[in-house]
Amino acid sequence: MDDSKELAGRVALVTGASRNIGRAIALALAGGGAAVVVNARRSHDEARAVVKEIEAKGGRAAESLADVSDEDAVNAMVAATLDRFGRLDILVNNAAVRDVTPIDDIDYATWKRITGIILDGAFLTTKASLAALRKSGAGAIVNIGGMSGHTGTTGRPHVVAAKLGLVGLTRALAHDLAADGITVNCVVPGLIDTKRGGSSGSKTAHLRETIVGRHGTPEEVAGVVRFLAGPRARYVTGQDWHVNGGAYLG
Repeated sequence: MDDSKELAGRVALVTGASRNIGRAIALALAGGGAAVVVNARRSHDEARAVVKEIEAKGGRAAESLADVSDEDAVNAMVAATLDRFGRLDILVNNAAVRDVTPIDDIDYATWKRITGIILDGAFLTTKASLAALRKSGAGAIVNIGGMSGHTGTTGRPHVVAAKLGLVGLTRALAHDLAADGITVNCVVPGLIDTKRGGSSGSKTAHLRETIVGRHGTPEEVAGVVRFLAGPRARYVTGQDWHVNGGAYLG
């Protein structure tokens, strides 16, 4: 089987796809032949730049600005995806925010804002996409978690709670959607070199080093997502895929 264009004819929506891991995922799925909707919250220029990268390699893509914690905006984004490409087969819930704030300084509004983007956003986007994913016959949802959701860390209780919540959502949806032919998995990056740095300001000192002796790249995370979205992963669902060079052995 030639996997070079294993996603040909399929359409993917990647939230938070204008930079770093999200950008790499969008490019990887496009490399597999999928048409990709590149979502960003407000940076049209960055989202458009990713679209242009995909188009320059002969792929199809479109940008979509939407706040994933806004239900109306999410519904409009999915509707626009269907209007543009006629279908939706792959959903990657990657949108997140990095915030380091001690629990004493987190007010309820901040808690709701952070968890709203990471966890509520995944729920809202999944809910809006269900009808299209069911029609696909081989739908795939990939949630992007975080190593701190499994290890804990200082100064990020809201982020940790939301990221681990994605694991629970993944397992529940795997049960609920199996009969519809939809797989649901969670990819958990750890210690990945991005523009904002691998540690994100947290102080998990005992987990700063990896067994393999280096930090990972966004492309290495994206490769796992591409596999889980493709035809060779149809027997894989409800799983956490850790991509961290052995920094955490789950």
